[in-house]
Amino acid sequence: MNHRIGFMQGRLCEPVDGKIQAFPWRDWESEFSIASSIDMHLLEWTIDQERLYENPLMTAEGQKIIQQLCQLHDLSIPSLTGDCFMQQPFWKVEGQVRTDLQSDFLKIVQSCSLVGIQMIAIPLVDNGSLDTTEQEDNLIGYLLANKDFLTQQNVKIIFESDFVPAQLARFIKRLPPTHFGINYDMGNSAALGFDPVEEFKAYGPYILNVHVKDRMLNGGTVALGEGSVNFTKVFSLLKTIKYNGNYILQTARSNEGQHLELISKYIKFIEDRIN
Repeated sequence: MNHRIGFMQGRLCEPVDGKIQAFPWRDWESEFSIASSIDMHLLEWTIDQERLYENPLMTAEGQKIIQQLCQLHDLSIPSLTGDCFMQQPFWKVEGQVRTDLQSDFLKIVQSCSLVGIQMIAIPLVDNGSLDTTEQEDNLIGYLLANKDFLTQQNVKIIFESDFVPAQLARFIKRLPPTHFGINYDMGNSAALGFDPVEEFKAYGPYILNVHVKDRMLNGGTVALGEGSVNFTKVFSLLKTIKYNGNYILQTARSNEGQHLELISKYIKFIEDRIN
């Protein structure tokens, strides 16, 4: 299997409380062996604000187990999606609440560094959307102030965003490409009605990670090939910019509990388009 194809944590086990994505408390350890059984060696970690400091990533014992499981099953974790930042965005609050959430951010960066995670995706969508110039300045100012810390920890910050292409290009150019980039989510872009040609022209070189999913225009996640993503065009554009990063399956869930079979089908779908 192509070792650049990975899966979003939780996609190989039962959904948590019916959510499409949440940290799989019951099954997180078993996903390592499940992934290995289908020759998959790449996982993107997830972390929520709820029970943040109980997440194995955030404890010394958990970090030790994560490293052991990675070694045992020949699996790497190059990236993390920080849903916690979307759930409680520090750039939208003030005072002690902001200080506490910023402290969470620094601890997450440090924990990622300890287990070898090199990219943290911050979702600037839904509750995390940048609604005002002040919010954008809050976020950028704080991240720039901690640029040296990111260097020390060998961690880059990548952004998902609902900005139109020109707006996202303007945003990302306010930050140095040595430390920051874009997480391109093809499903979210399609749902928002964005033209991939326009997107890649605006910020293609800043794309460091790709989430693979399909969504309907103005709608939810569906099986790959059943929504509004023009996969032929998107993968052609990725080749044009010589993208050499990972493809993380953040795909629709199986309603029948056939998670392994569905992910295997999705792997083939992607391999046919990048090989």
